[in-house]
Amino acid sequence: MARKWTELEEKTKRRELQRLYVKENKTISEIARVLKLGESSVYDRLVRLSIPTLRSEKHGFNNRRADVVIPQRYSEELAEFIGIMLGDGHLAPTQVTVALGKKERSYIEYISRLIQHLFNVRPRIFTSKKNNYIVYFGSTDVVRWLQKMGLVSNKVKSQVDAPGWIFDKKQYLRSFLRGFFDTDGSVYKLRFGVQVSFTNRSLPILRSLQKTLKLLGYSPSAISKYCIYLTKRSQVRRFFQEIQPSNQKHQLRFEKFINQRAGRPVGSGA
Repeated sequence: MARKWTELEEKTKRRELQRLYVKENKTISEIARVLKLGESSVYDRLVRLSIPTLRSEKHGFNNRRADVVIPQRYSEELAEFIGIMLGDGHLAPTQVTVALGKKERSYIEYISRLIQHLFNVRPRIFTSKKNNYIVYFGSTDVVRWLQKMGLVSNKVKSQVDAPGWIFDKKQYLRSFLRGFFDTDGSVYKLRFGVQVSFTNRSLPILRSLQKTLKLLGYSPSAISKYCIYLTKRSQVRRFFQEIQPSNQKHQLRFEKFINQRAGRPVGSGA
């Protein structure tokens, strides 16, 4: 939750945004560059300060881009992207964002290429103050299209679930599972083996992950503290062979663990 501003801070920020947005007639994207904020943060600040978003007078506010393409059919690539979004993705009113850890540069590049393939747009990548990576692109049309598919801005509050079409084909299930595991999954070393976990605070997503794994012939655990697990050695090995995670950190950890002797459990290393 955002920190409550002091009275002076609120007056200063309102004056600043009124100058930029109303007097100078800058777009949200332009203001974001001036203030070094995300476009969604600028929009949230306008709402928070009760400054009307003058859509009819703001050319480009709705971010309708001629270069963006909406996929015309379901695909394995789209299923993987949905898994990513339900893991570490976020929808703002005009923006699609995926946030990852500071050690995941190669994977953020992979996501960037996936977005370009699906939507014909090269997203931007920047580093946050905590050195985490953010990949994003602006398009109201894409945001609304994803919302119609069931995606939301607050996955936990809305208890979002995976779109039904994901279950139409096993290829979609595998791709969806890959995208989700790459963002909200982990691989652990246990005393007598290796364990794969999936974590999310939306229970419908966890139930859909259980269903996905069962349909693919795995034996997932019951839901425990917002997690489900794969622990059978043969199934963990098959998971990495069949699903083929795209996030290199998972593959490297798995290869390291299977080549080690059993020892005490270690953390996720995210």
